[in-house]
Amino acid sequence: MTNLFAPQFNGKAHTKMQALAKPIGAICNIDCSYCYYLGKKELLNYSKSDAEVMSGERLEQYIQQYIEAQNTPEIIFSWHGGEPTLLGVDYFKKVVELQKKYCPQHSNITNDIQTNATLLDDEWCQFFKQNEFVVGVSIDGPEHIHNRYRTNKAGRGTFKQTFRGIQLLKKHRVKFATLTCVNDLVSTSPLEVYRFLRDEIAPSQMQFIPVVDKIDAPTKGKWHSYASLSIIPVSTKSVTDWSVTADEWGNFLISVFNEWLYKDFGKVFIPYFDNFFAVWAGQASSMCTLSEICGKGLAIEPNGDVYSCDHYVYEEFKLGNFQTQSLKKLAFSARQQSFGFAKQKSLPSQCRRCEYKFACHGECPKNRITKSVDGEEGLNYLCSGWLKFFKHIDPIVSQILTRNNISLGER
Repeated sequence: MTNLFAPQFNGKAHTKMQALAKPIGAICNIDCSYCYYLGKKELLNYSKSDAEVMSGERLEQYIQQYIEAQNTPEIIFSWHGGEPTLLGVDYFKKVVELQKKYCPQHSNITNDIQTNATLLDDEWCQFFKQNEFVVGVSIDGPEHIHNRYRTNKAGRGTFKQTFRGIQLLKKHRVKFATLTCVNDLVSTSPLEVYRFLRDEIAPSQMQFIPVVDKIDAPTKGKWHSYASLSIIPVSTKSVTDWSVTADEWGNFLISVFNEWLYKDFGKVFIPYFDNFFAVWAGQASSMCTLSEICGKGLAIEPNGDVYSCDHYVYEEFKLGNFQTQSLKKLAFSARQQSFGFAKQKSLPSQCRRCEYKFACHGECPKNRITKSVDGEEGLNYLCSGWLKFFKHIDPIVSQILTRNNISLGER
C-alpha cells in the first residue's frame, strides 16, 4: 500500500497504518444488546487465560512493531475492547512508558481510547489529561434512550455511571468525543439525542454509527469470496429488532444535519458532515466506511493475532500473529491489499452507476447484505437511506462551497 509518490518524512516516503488494539479483547463489564464483539469470546477461545489480556511481553512487541511500521510525523495508537479500562491505570502507564522508549526522533505519539466511562475515576482522568489521551465515550443519548440497550450484566441501565464518568472527564478538562450507536430507538429521536449531546454533554466531536446486525451473523465459512478473499455475507435473513432501517438512518442524518447546519455549523464537529463537505470539494474521504477502498484499519487481539478489520475478526480474515510475523509485513501484505481493493471491485452495478458513488462507494462491506434492483448480491442495507440523505444535502453543500469560491469535485 506504500506509494512512491507519497509525501516524504525524514527523507523517506510515508508508510502509515492504523490498528485497533484490543488488549483485553472482548471482555467487558457491561452487556449491550447490540454489541458485535462480545460473541468473539467463544470464537477466539478466550477461556484460555493467556488469551484474555495482552501480556507485558506482547504489549511491548506490539508497541515496538507498530511504531517501526510507520514513517510519519504523528503515530496514533487506538485502544479498544471490550472495556479497556478494566486493565487498570497502571497498564496504560506502562503503555506510555513503552511508547517513549521506542518513539523515534521527529515523531509524536498520541493515544485515543474507547470506553463506556463507567469505571472512570479521578486517577484515570488525571492520567488521561497528563498524557493527552483523547477519550471516546459510548453514550446513546438521554437516560431513557441510553438505558434501552446499554445495560449491565444484571440488565440494569448504565446511564448514571456513564454520565458520572463524563462529568469527571470534564472536571479534569480531558478532551473527549462521543460515539452514539444509531439503533431503532435512537433513530426515531434524532433531535432529542443530538440536542442532549450538544447541550448536556458538549463533546469535542460526535460520532454516529448505524447499527446493522444480522440475526445470523456469520462466524465461519459463510462468506462469498472475491479474489480468494471473502467480504460479503451470503445470508439474506433479516436484521435484529434493534437495527436501524435504511429510511430511519436517512431521516436521522437529515434531521441532525439540518439542526447542525443552521444552529451549530463551525461550532460542533460531526465527522460525517465535515467529511461530506470535503468530498463534495473533490477530496478523498477521511472515513474508512465511505472510502473507495478499505483495509487500512487492522484489529489486534490480545494473543497477538492480527485481523483485516475490526468487523472481520473471523478465522478467514486472520492475517497472522505479530509474534511470529512482522506487523508491518502483515499490514502491507498482498492479502490485506486484496481485502482492501475487494470493496471497490465487488460493487454491484447499481452502485457503479449511482450519481452519489463518489460520496459513498458502497459504504462498509459488512453492511452489503441485500440485493440490488438487478438482483445482484452485495447492495448495502442502508443504500436507500444514504441516497435520501445525499439528495437532501447535495444542493445545500454545493451552494455553500460555490459561495465560498471552492470548486466542486468531479463525480
